[in-house]
Amino acid sequence: HARCRVTQKNPLSPHHCTPVFNAKTAKLISHHQVEITQSFPREGWVEEDPKEIMQSVYECMERTCEKLCQLNIDVSDIKAVGVTNQRETTLVWDKETGEPLYNAIVWLDLRTQSTVERLINKTPGQNKNHLKHKTGLPISTYFSAVKLRWLLDNVEEVRQAVVSERAMFGTVDSWIIWCLTGGRNGGVHCTDVSNASRTMLFNINTMDWDPELCRYFDVPIEILPKVRSSSEIYGWMVSSDYQRSLCVRCLGDQSAALVGQMCFKEGQAKNTYGTGCFLLRNTGTKPVMSEHGLLTTVAYKMGKDEPACYALEGSVAIAGAVVRWLKDNMGIVQSSSEIETLAAAVGTSYGCYFVPAFSGLYAPYWEPSARGIICGLTQFTNRNHLAFAALEAVCFQTREILDAMNQDSGVPLTELQVDGGMTSNRLLMQLQADILCMPVGKWAAARTQGIYMYCICSWLWCFTIQTAVLYGSKNGFIKVFSRSSSNNCKSVFQCASTGTSLNVDCAPFRLPRLLSHFKHTNERTLNFESQE
Repeated sequence: HARCRVTQKNPLSPHHCTPVFNAKTAKLISHHQVEITQSFPREGWVEEDPKEIMQSVYECMERTCEKLCQLNIDVSDIKAVGVTNQRETTLVWDKETGEPLYNAIVWLDLRTQSTVERLINKTPGQNKNHLKHKTGLPISTYFSAVKLRWLLDNVEEVRQAVVSERAMFGTVDSWIIWCLTGGRNGGVHCTDVSNASRTMLFNINTMDWDPELCRYFDVPIEILPKVRSSSEIYGWMVSSDYQRSLCVRCLGDQSAALVGQMCFKEGQAKNTYGTGCFLLRNTGTKPVMSEHGLLTTVAYKMGKDEPACYALEGSVAIAGAVVRWLKDNMGIVQSSSEIETLAAAVGTSYGCYFVPAFSGLYAPYWEPSARGIICGLTQFTNRNHLAFAALEAVCFQTREILDAMNQDSGVPLTELQVDGGMTSNRLLMQLQADILCMPVGKWAAARTQGIYMYCICSWLWCFTIQTAVLYGSKNGFIKVFSRSSSNNCKSVFQCASTGTSLNVDCAPFRLPRLLSHFKHTNERTLNFESQE
């Protein structure tokens, strides 16, 4: 069959953003954002250009510094840089030339499905959770080890670089830090514990690369980056413009959002609505192994001598990406923001259910062969109902994960903190509060990863959030709630907005039936195979 390479750049694409915060007040001073291109060379394949990733980083830094100069702020006053990144996206590059040996394989990519099946088949009892006691993860296309295995099996340049001891492996953070700290001229090859814990090569109990796991995936341990804590000086920026003046720290994007939401206490949780949807709950300094399809991951380790903090995580592959699909593939909406208007016009899906399993199903099913489905269509169904069903799908999948998380923890959540680009959709947030039967709290800043950068770069951990927006599940009103400030700290954020009621057809007595129908629809997506 003929193959075509598709490239997309849109508001829901991955992006690089450089925010700068005041070290005393945490006030956002300036920022710049650049969207990067994803390519889809074959069905199920998702790639990014490592050079474009770095170009976007440099452009963000340059434009941000220009804005600082316009504000009469000396660039040399920038004291620290934090990196937050897609966690599982996998790269291999040549340490002598500094050149990438293949495009970055993105976390959503499905090309490793046959690799995963082969690995599972060689485990006792063909158990996908065979490595979970060490990694906290099922054997899945999601994680870096199988992507690296594919590169070693299929890309001659990667194999040759490994043989000649020139290959370096890393997730996006490792690539960025290596480039920023000198690249082939002494760049630091490292990662932090939160990113390492998403590779399936890292033992979350010993907090280091595991030789047995490396043998299982047949990965040379020599090409792996050094594992560091999430907050320490990795190295110094090397730049002709800014000299060697900036230290670098990092944390994976979803862990960064957990920190940005100030979820430092055991039991606190956040949900990020971006391309996918990621619900993390802080479980303290001991890993909790899920019995209901969730991941056990390292949330953060704030210093060399500090204990690691763990989290339970539920991952949904497709959230905001379903809006992109409705826009680019189906032409149902002309812009991402239009989906809220369309869905609000009807206030119901009219019995239509949508499971966007474009990349299989993640938590709690972990079924890569699943494919998307829309059912319950009638002659009355129109694009408004499909738009509403797409938003409901995000909320229903979050409910499934939350139910699993409550079962694993034994202590039900009573409130959910949210962030990410989709939280600007007020209808989605109201639906989520109704379907979860609990308040959903949104900070003034939609993207909290930047707040994390501020926290780790300033070493200030005493902040409390004074005000936020709360979407209540009663009467459909958006409310404002306050949290008390500590005696020693000023409030960091201000209230984002207030609003009016939304007309949503999600009455409590209908909810069990809606959840049951969605679950049945979900089950129908399983065991579909892509046809050549």
